[in-house]
Amino acid sequence: MQNTATDRTGTDTDRPVKQAIMRGWKRKCPNCGSGPILMSYLKVRPNCAVCNEELYHQRADDGPAYLTILVVGHIMAPLLLAVFTAYQPDPFILAGAFSVGCVALSLYLLPRFKGAMIGIQWAKRMHGFGTGSGQN
Repeated sequence: MQNTATDRTGTDTDRPVKQAIMRGWKRKCPNCGSGPILMSYLKVRPNCAVCNEELYHQRADDGPAYLTILVVGHIMAPLLLAVFTAYQPDPFILAGAFSVGCVALSLYLLPRFKGAMIGIQWAKRMHGFGTGSGQN
């Protein structure tokens, strides 16, 4: 099933979902792929600096945080069990190392998941992304 919608001029246009997700994952504009969507760690720019696509419509809310916790938990918990079973390190060393690992992985994934969610919303024309004044 293809993602088709009607734009402002009344014509049917496709917005490629996978491409928008990958551009968002790279923290780039889902429309042009070159302008940054974040102006700080997690603050979204109101418009793309390159193509002027409106980005303030996004409603990522708690989704990126939920996905980050889900992925980090599913990676680190089995790894923690495997390391403890194989090497049996001191619990303080194990807790310290895995705490740093969890925080580092979370800080890496959170803005990427936010960008990917913005890309999905843009591609599916959710929350006003279908009526923006930017190029489609």
